[in-house]
Amino acid sequence: MKANFYRGLSIIFAGALTVCVGALAARGQAPEGPQGGQRQGAPPVEPKAAPPQQKPQEAGASIAVEVPVVTMDVIAATNHGDLLTGLKKENFRIIDDGVAQTISNFGSSEAPITIVMLMEFSSRGYYDWFAYQAKYWADAFFPNLKQKDWVALVTFDMKPRVEVDFTQNKDEVRNALYHLYFPGFSESNVFDAILDTTERLKDVKGKKAILVLATGVDTFSKHTLDQTMKQLRQTDTTIFCVGLDKPYTNFLDSHGSMSSHMNYLQGENQLKTFAQMTGGYSWFPQFDGEIPGIFQTITAFLRNQYSLSYTPTTGANDGKFHKVKIELVAPDGGPLDVKDQKGKKQKVVVYAREGYTAVKGGVGD
Repeated sequence: MKANFYRGLSIIFAGALTVCVGALAARGQAPEGPQGGQRQGAPPVEPKAAPPQQKPQEAGASIAVEVPVVTMDVIAATNHGDLLTGLKKENFRIIDDGVAQTISNFGSSEAPITIVMLMEFSSRGYYDWFAYQAKYWADAFFPNLKQKDWVALVTFDMKPRVEVDFTQNKDEVRNALYHLYFPGFSESNVFDAILDTTERLKDVKGKKAILVLATGVDTFSKHTLDQTMKQLRQTDTTIFCVGLDKPYTNFLDSHGSMSSHMNYLQGENQLKTFAQMTGGYSWFPQFDGEIPGIFQTITAFLRNQYSLSYTPTTGANDGKFHKVKIELVAPDGGPLDVKDQKGKKQKVVVYAREGYTAVKGGVGD
């Protein structure tokens, strides 16, 4: 049964709104995963007695203060994809528009996952190739989820459709996936679908992510690529992308196709950009056998994010986009030395959103 994506979310505040400037820094220590809220029509529930199937909490108020706090979710790994766990606050350096910042809040935990599976389900491709490939690959994601994880399923062609709202019942989502039979339209409006999903997630508190299963080719969106990138600069949702095009173009090539596949290459570049801007990663598998490993990596990334908060020292309320660079360093400020089991030095990589847009005269987060 389809549920409206946010019908059912209710507003819950934990504690009284006695807020001071110092309390804002505690944002990074808020309970992770969906909080509070329940289906429409139900009586309000106290936070300590929240039911197990409650929906992600919506932010109910924006409190304007003089000192904004920026929070960045960060993944630290080697260039081979091995996660770096056990890092401390002293191992991170934040540079906001060229100015070094002081980390005021730091956290690391294997938090429950809150994720939307955004899946292209259109009639494009030979015999609806992409729709059925997305459906087949998506099913391999569920074994990586734990009992406390939250997942929703959204499909899109001409427009996005919520197949299953956030739930901890993975069988409900799998059943919805199995009952997707025939794609309705040949359109694949991926720009609109991504922006619609990030907008709906905007007021969901805690760490959240979108797993996009698509070719990245946009056919008829009302938003342009530039508009999509501009809006994604303001999101705090991490996007991971898995491209659907490689098996299809390989099939065409093996059957004598002379096409250059430029539209699919452009789609790949767009997915790469969306993931990079939001601190995620993108994959373009050629074989079904690659999918389990990719999904294991995505869930491992999400469970081992570091949360870094700081108060910008300059331009905090200027209404402009701030480029943020996060570096891994040794406690003494020098380069972080990471070696593999054979003692060989490894390069380190940081995945984080590229920056944030400060709200003019308000909180720039």
